[in-house]
Formats: sequence, structure tokens, C-alpha cells
Amino acid sequence: MSAEEQKPKQELIVRGIAASQGISYGQIFVYIQTIIEVPVYEVEKDKRPAEIARLEQALMVTRQQIQKIMSEVEKNLGPDEARIFDAHLLVLEDQALITETVRELEKTGTNIETCFNRIAQRYIKAFEEIDDEYLRERGCDIRDVAQRVLNNLLGRTGQNLGRLVEKRIVVANDISPSDAAGIDSSQALGIVTDSGSKTSHAVIVARSMKIPAVVGLRDFTTKVEPGDWVIVDGYEGLVILNPREATLFRYGQIQRQKKSYEQRLFEANRLPAVTLDGVKLTLRANIEKVDEVALVREYHAEGVGLFRTEFLYLGAPDAPTEEQQYAAYRELAEALAPAPVVIRTLDLGGDKPAQSQAHLFPKENNPFLGYRAIRFCLDQPDLFKQQLRAILRASAHGNVHLMYPMISGRDELARANAVLDECKAELGAEKVAFNKDIRVGSMIEIPSAAMTADLLARDCDFFSIGTNDLIQYLIAIDRVNDRIAHLYEPTHPAVLRTLRHVVVEAHRAKIKVSVCGEMAGDPTFTALLFGLGVDELSMTPPLLPAAKNILRNMKMSDARALAQMAMAMSSPKDINALCERFVSERLKA
Repeated sequence: MSAEEQKPKQELIVRGIAASQGISYGQIFVYIQTIIEVPVYEVEKDKRPAEIARLEQALMVTRQQIQKIMSEVEKNLGPDEARIFDAHLLVLEDQALITETVRELEKTGTNIETCFNRIAQRYIKAFEEIDDEYLRERGCDIRDVAQRVLNNLLGRTGQNLGRLVEKRIVVANDISPSDAAGIDSSQALGIVTDSGSKTSHAVIVARSMKIPAVVGLRDFTTKVEPGDWVIVDGYEGLVILNPREATLFRYGQIQRQKKSYEQRLFEANRLPAVTLDGVKLTLRANIEKVDEVALVREYHAEGVGLFRTEFLYLGAPDAPTEEQQYAAYRELAEALAPAPVVIRTLDLGGDKPAQSQAHLFPKENNPFLGYRAIRFCLDQPDLFKQQLRAILRASAHGNVHLMYPMISGRDELARANAVLDECKAELGAEKVAFNKDIRVGSMIEIPSAAMTADLLARDCDFFSIGTNDLIQYLIAIDRVNDRIAHLYEPTHPAVLRTLRHVVVEAHRAKIKVSVCGEMAGDPTFTALLFGLGVDELSMTPPLLPAAKNILRNMKMSDARALAQMAMAMSSPKDINALCERFVSERLKA
């Protein structure tokens, strides 16, 4: 049925998370995943070995299926997108998951499907409770693999999006990584999901296919009917159900403007980050894996401002050895030399489960304020020294800097540096090469650290402000709590005053300040942060062109004036509007 023949319906605008850029318009295809009903029954003791054999067979078949998906994705999208499924293969190799399933079978005597599902759900729940968005999404890997294993155990075939009959916008509660990989890019006009985030695999695949996507719309699937038409605005995170003619016309104009803007971004990305009044500014990249070096180069980042080392631990059945860590850090340092690489020490904790270290973490009521990051490392000196030795050894092969997370005060910093000095002495005695003058810095993400920045600066070569946690702690807002997430305000006067205080104290001590949290990657705040005196911004590589485009279209003197005005204001919303105005005035076509 065409739009003209359709009975007019009321236009509905719903805001979600802008996940993959672009604008599309079309009829919807509602994709509903059926929940697997797992039968529960008792298994006699002599038949339990056969149950374990069934599990092993299902794991083997699942592995073959995933390898086939990887091959198809690599052929259609490329090797980087295919590596999404490395995590799925790791789940299948997870001895803890398999061992616990077998133990559950022996303990309860129930069928292997039920035992596997119980253990998998326990893992999924642990990941869903993590504060870190990227890690929370990795729970989807386990869920997807578990679904496949269960389907294979039960002899069922799952649904897929590989054969959309007509061009449609896919609307779903969620899209698993396997579903995402099977999407027919010639037929899928856009993706809209109730759940998900910017780091979900469906989003990664959508970006690779250049399909507009908006996620996190909560209950959008309950608002649509077959045959409905929608606009997907992957720039602003809007989905417009049954748009009016005037809205369609307006979006036609927006689409033309966006294409022009994207061309300007592409051109700006290859040019240096220099303001109109000749001030050279520094933009670096945040990465988690060594293979993301290609992205650092592609987006012309001036090195890495944050390398998250915990990703070497998460999802692995065993903790990485010193040699394994050294190999990863060395590869990273050599690949980007002479550009700097800031390696952050382990930021594991109650909110980031690592299978190999799970036994070391207590059950906590509030893991965000608990046993994590530098607190954990100082309490586990052998593990900490392994990592510090690996980083020091890698420093002989490039411009490596070292940074501690979640430092709360000077005493904690002194304890960390004392362990570092021990490692330096050991390596010196062993005649192992390392940079004796390696630059050592601290994350500023706890209010106590910010307030004592003058004291910390005496023992630091640089600061890096982690705005995600700093804002959360400053204004007591849990960012992942849907009820209060709207109160998470980067432009709160307390946040700006704290940022300015840290910058002033750092510069007084003649050390530089970087910002590496989400605020750094939001182009609305690029000018504000530099205007406050921040020396460097570090962000996810694809966000770099927008920041660079703003820098090349502004004067540094105007950014300082913007910051001065913002500091004099009391309303976070007014400050945000001021920043948005500043950007829009300088990026007019």
C-alpha cells in the first residue's frame, strides 16, 4: 500500500540514541525474536555422559555456524567487521562456562539445555549490570551464542533477517550480532530498536553498511502496526512514525544539508587541527584493542590518549601474562611511533567482571564506589607488577606514557609510583631495556582528586580527566539509571568549575591536561573544553572529524570568551544552549 492510499495517521516523534548516521524513509518490517522455551526434565545418572556429549556436539555446530558467518561478513563488509565474532568464538572456548554447566548437570540432574541456560543467564546478568556501555553490550555476545547453542541442542532453526522481501526499515526489540550480520543491506533501509546502545553489534554493522540506525527507544515496537511508514534520523536520534507531508519535505532539505556537511567533515579530517587564529590543538584517540591502530591512522589522530588495558583480561579464561601484555603494548607503541600512546593501567572492578579474576572480587552493594581500578591493583601487587613491567618494557619501542585510573589522593598515587619504582629497579638489575624517563600521569575522575589537583600535580607528568565518572560522582547521578539519567549534565556549573580548577592547578605545575571521557567526543563541547584551557581531547576515532571541523572554523579567542560566559552562568541548560549556538553559528553552510 502506498503512502497516498494509506489512511492518514497521527504523526509521532520518538527520541532514541543516534547510532548510525543517515536519514531514511520507508515502511516498517517488525522483527520479533521468539523466546526459546527450554524444557526441564531429570536425567538418570548413567545417561549424563550422553548429555555432556550433546553439549559438545552443539558447541561444535555453533562454532561452525559462527565461522561461516565470519567468512560471509569478511567477504561482504571486511575483516574488521568480521572480528566482531571473535568474541563469540571466545565464549565457546570459555572453559568456565562449560565446566560450570557440567557441574550444574551433576548437581541437579536436570537436562543439559536447562543447565547451560542457567549458567549462561548468570553470565548475561553480570554483564548487564556493568556501568561501562561497551562492556554491557558484550553481554549480547553471550546471549547470542547461548541462543545458538540452545537452538542446536533443541534441533531448532532460528529466524534471520537475510531475506527481506521488499525494502523495509527493520523495527525490533533488539537485534543480535548474528541477526545484524545477516541483514540484507540491499533491502534494509534503516534499523530501529527498543534496546541497544552506540556500541551494540547491530550498530557497528549498520555503520559499516551505511544504514541509518536509532536505538534505545524502549517501547517503540508496541506503537507500530504493519504497514506504518517511518523516517529514521540517525543524526539526531529521532524516529518519526507516519510523518506528515511537511515533515517529509523538511527532511528532504535536511538530507541535502547533511550530505554537504559530511563532505566538509571528510575534507577537514585530512587537515591539521588549527584554529582560524593559528592556534594548533591536539586531538587523540581512545581505543581498546591493538587492531584499532588502523582507525587511529584513518582518522588522523595524533596518537592514543587512552588505551584501555582491561580488555586484555575481560572475556579471557586466564589473566594475560607479562609476555602477552608486553607483546600487545609493544605492537601498539611500534605501530604509532613517534606519536604518544597513553596506556592506562588495569581498571577492573566490581562493575567489570573478568573471569580469570572473579575469585578476587567480593560481592558489593555499590561496586562503582568499591574495590576496583587502582585499589584492586595496589591490593594485588603481583598482578600489578606484571602489568607495569610489561608497559615499561614496551616503552623501549615507542613513545609510551603510563596512567593510573581512579586515583583519589596523593598517598594512593605515591603507593602506585612506589610499585612502579620497584619494577624499574628489577628491570634495571635484569638489564632489560625501558624508558627510564617514561611519563606518568593520573586520571582525574574522583572529586577528591580534582580538589587536590595541586598536590597530585607534584608527582605527575600529566592529567587526563575522565568526565564520565567525574560528572557521575560530582552530581550523584547514575548514568545507566533510566529514571535519573536525564539529570546527568556535563554543563552543570559544578562540572565546569571543577574542570577549570584542575586545568589551573595543572598549568601552575607546568603539566598538560587531557579530557578523555564522553564529553571530549561531543562536538557541542569541543570549543568549551579548549576555552577552559584543556590542552588535548581524546575520543573514539570516528568522532575526531567533527571536533576537527569545529576547531578549523573557530578562533581560540572566541572559545575562551565562550568559556568565560559559561562560567558566569548558573543553568546547565542555558550553558548547553550557549555551546550549541556557538557551534551552529560557525558551521553554517
